[in-house]
Amino acid sequence: MAAPNIVNVATITMKTAVQAVGTSATAIVSNPASSGKAFKVNALYISNVDGTDNAEINVDIYRSSTAYHIAKTVIVPADATLDVLSKSITLEEGDSLRLTANAASDLEAVCSYEELS
Repeated sequence: MAAPNIVNVATITMKTAVQAVGTSATAIVSNPASSGKAFKVNALYISNVDGTDNAEINVDIYRSSTAYHIAKTVIVPADATLDVLSKSITLEEGDSLRLTANAASDLEAVCSYEELS
């Protein structure tokens, strides 16, 4: 695992990932092992598209078979959007940013990030 020295970054690629959030932990962004890149996650928005019911979101960084929670069972009100990150986070090689909802088809996610190499 050799993340790039960000002082000498040659390439910054802007990306946006979108996902309907299900009831199983699913990666919205994954930095493959041995990618030689760091992923800087700048924003993560979770929208509740259900017009009636609240929904819960779990957000974690999955590293070495362990989930480290950024948000745990946070309620997203009906017809509302949650801004999950107050500051950017970095995904190292082998890390994934995963999302899990308590109900299928209620939550959608948008994630803005940069690939640094």
